[in-house]
Amino acid sequence: MQSLNVVLLQSDSKIAQSLVSALSNSFRSVHMVESMAELRSSIAKHRARVAILDMEKASLPDVERLSREFPQASIVCTHRCADEEMWAAALNAGACDVCPSSDTRGILRAAIGNAGMRQSAA
Repeated sequence: MQSLNVVLLQSDSKIAQSLVSALSNSFRSVHMVESMAELRSSIAKHRARVAILDMEKASLPDVERLSREFPQASIVCTHRCADEEMWAAALNAGACDVCPSSDTRGILRAAIGNAGMRQSAA
């Protein structure tokens, strides 16, 4: 288990619970939040290395702001619809990866891989 913290903002409660369960096996703690304000506060409070952000709960400017405010945190965006343009825009805004909301394995892989890259760069 990595000694890193994760913060999760997800619109679908079933998906959120599935992600919390999967992430809990690989990270020290997983903090589920319900708003962008809570996400920001929780990243700072828990020194989170990964923020998993549902694009239905955030905008591209939110992703840009998070990327600037928390350069140590990897931002993994999720969305229930495969929208290549939106996904490319999220990556350009500062996300490290974008995954379908239902792809728990892909989100976990992105969280672990990107957290490890950020940690070794720090």
